[in-house]
Amino acid sequence: MNDFSRDNSLADWVAKVPAITLGFWVIKILATTLGEIGGDAVTMSMGLGYLVGTAIFAMVFAAAVALQIRAPRFNKWLYWFAIIASTTVGTTLADFADRSLGIGYTGGSALLLTLLLATLFTWYRSTGTIAVDSVRDGRSELFYWLTITFSQTLGTALGDWVADTQGVGYADGILIFGGLLLLVAFLYFVTKVSRTALFWAAFVLTRPLGAVVGDFLDKSDAQGGLELSRYGGSLALLVAIVLCVFFFPQRPATKTH
Repeated sequence: MNDFSRDNSLADWVAKVPAITLGFWVIKILATTLGEIGGDAVTMSMGLGYLVGTAIFAMVFAAAVALQIRAPRFNKWLYWFAIIASTTVGTTLADFADRSLGIGYTGGSALLLTLLLATLFTWYRSTGTIAVDSVRDGRSELFYWLTITFSQTLGTALGDWVADTQGVGYADGILIFGGLLLLVAFLYFVTKVSRTALFWAAFVLTRPLGAVVGDFLDKSDAQGGLELSRYGGSLALLVAIVLCVFFFPQRPATKTH
């Protein structure tokens, strides 16, 4: 087999996104928490507002996705850079829609859930699958990152809806979303429920978990938080993510069927 044929064969089996491991979920939760605190640091602590914050992070996210799509193969640093960018823009975009546009957490969550399901449906109709191991070409990657954008934004709105609109609070919100993730893990290990469906359920749920954890860390004591520094918290989370990406095994997802 010549080099060209070998490269094509490899591309047929290796995705440009990471395999789903325990390390993946640890980094994902850290990234979503960073997105919440980092987004609030720019829009609130710096006083730039939700619209400007969204514009800044949207440009960073667009650049990150462009680099990810142009990369010839899986690159763990590019991938997690794009994930962090997606979760920060998701935070500011959800806050802009919920607060600046006045549609509220309930309306924002419902709208974003509709957009997420529509994207997954269109992706499936276009390619025949929404499995992670299918993300091996530009079209699949575009659908993948669009789905991630809506899931990250939905997660922010959903976390705020549970903690604020429903009056659950941040600490109890952590227990609720943590419990739902444990339920997904239980279904994964003891049932035959679609692994693809469980992946996207877990992917969405890690975002509101990160949102309520982030709010718990940086909101004031009067709001039920610990009132930690958003800048210090963002830096600590970023360092933790870098260390996890460096030390945890990172390999591309491969086709299993």
